[in-house]
Amino acid sequence: MHSTSRSARTVSTGTAPLPPAALPSAPTPAAPTPPAGRAAGTGARTRRLPRLAAAALAAGALLAGTAAPAQAARPAPVLHPEQDFAGSTVAAHEGRGGLPDAQSLVAQTKGMDVSSHQGNVAWSTAAANGARFAYVKATEGTTYTNPYFAQQYNGSYNSGLIRGAYHFALPDVSGGAAQANWFVGHGGGWSGDGKTLPPALDIEYNPYGATCYGLSQSAMVSWIRDFSNTVHSRTGRYPTIYTTTNWWSTCTGNNAGFGATNPLWIARYASAVGTLPAGWSYQTVWQYADSGTLPGDQNWFNGAYDRLQALAKG
Repeated sequence: MHSTSRSARTVSTGTAPLPPAALPSAPTPAAPTPPAGRAAGTGARTRRLPRLAAAALAAGALLAGTAAPAQAARPAPVLHPEQDFAGSTVAAHEGRGGLPDAQSLVAQTKGMDVSSHQGNVAWSTAAANGARFAYVKATEGTTYTNPYFAQQYNGSYNSGLIRGAYHFALPDVSGGAAQANWFVGHGGGWSGDGKTLPPALDIEYNPYGATCYGLSQSAMVSWIRDFSNTVHSRTGRYPTIYTTTNWWSTCTGNNAGFGATNPLWIARYASAVGTLPAGWSYQTVWQYADSGTLPGDQNWFNGAYDRLQALAKG
């Protein structure tokens, strides 16, 4: 969680309920003509026909105003994307430990990540306090865009920081390719200017329900693969993957198939980075605390500034 307090806002997304399919109204039957030789006793049946027609019309009207169970629309989920950011679920599931030993961070580069939670960021102050890079939340799912993205993404660039954009994943809402396209189309691009980090995928504990979003481990791996491949085809870069070792082990079965292509942005609020997910022998970025001297979350890039520049250049 971030240290800054704010009132929770909710955004309702999803499809609007579909109107029930209208059923055709029952036709009014024509008055019958009794056949020859059947006149006796037909009067009672004739008197019953108007009542039967009225009952049929009433039943038709009732059905027209009531959707069949198979046609009933599910309630649209109520989302809170302003409360979702890189690490927003981590402390609640994994807790907080000590801070890293400064002696072990000699070859590290200081950075931060922000979202709409921070609002307008004083980037010149952040730079003066040692920030050299920043990741900025751009999107969530396929409906949300950060209203402060322009100020944060462009402001960090203008203050001399190397910056990149990240997407908060909701794998149970839509496919990986669809969310990747939404992300790239709304700030998640990349250019080889030496000032832009690879786009990033934030995949962590579900803030709305089941830890793994209701997906099996194999389905989650496929979702991440679709997102990664789509970002790569659109931008030329495989996305950085933000996660925790515990979540990755639980929800992907500790899949080792991304370490050769995707940089790792690991979250662990402790004095050491700890065990990494399978497939990665080192982390590229370590989010080590959710508050500190910089706005938003506190991060270390695993290397000197020239290596950070090399990552940005691709």
